[in-house]
Amino acid sequence: MNAVSNNNSAELGFEQRLWSMADKLRNNMDAAEYKHVVLGLLFLKYISDAFEEEYEQLSKDEWSDPEDPDEYLANNIFWVPREARWSHIKENAKKPEIGQIIDSAMVAIERENKSLKGVLPKDYARPELDKTKLGEIIDLFSFKVGDKDSQSHDVLGRVYEYFLNNFASAEGKNGGQFYTPAQL
Repeated sequence: MNAVSNNNSAELGFEQRLWSMADKLRNNMDAAEYKHVVLGLLFLKYISDAFEEEYEQLSKDEWSDPEDPDEYLANNIFWVPREARWSHIKENAKKPEIGQIIDSAMVAIERENKSLKGVLPKDYARPELDKTKLGEIIDLFSFKVGDKDSQSHDVLGRVYEYFLNNFASAEGKNGGQFYTPAQL
């Protein structure tokens, strides 16, 4: 990811493209409601990236079991069940039932990680959410946000902040009441 620099105020280069695509999904949804859809996907991608990176490392260690949740807990990484892994979500992005697949993924993550119980959004299957565009958003989340390199560049924080700023603008003057833009 060449656009990422050590300067945390530098743009990543893909935020605007990601926002433009994500905003198309909104249709008639209120920005206050819609942000939970996109930010929930961003969180799912983040924990999946961290999990997959650790999974790869554990797979190389003959004394480790990459399917043992305790291996991840020991390294402060959320356990991500197979049906909730980003690779599974992405494989199914074009299916009409993608909303139910994501909702099931969120339920599985909460079930396996007690600290997330009742926190994750689970309303991706609702009828007013365009499943074709939802699949397109999933395809767009091809960049890493949760691996160690991305964490060191705060990719998640920077994309999250960029999105919050745009959601606040989309919501109008009340939308940003809890958002304070970063000082440049």
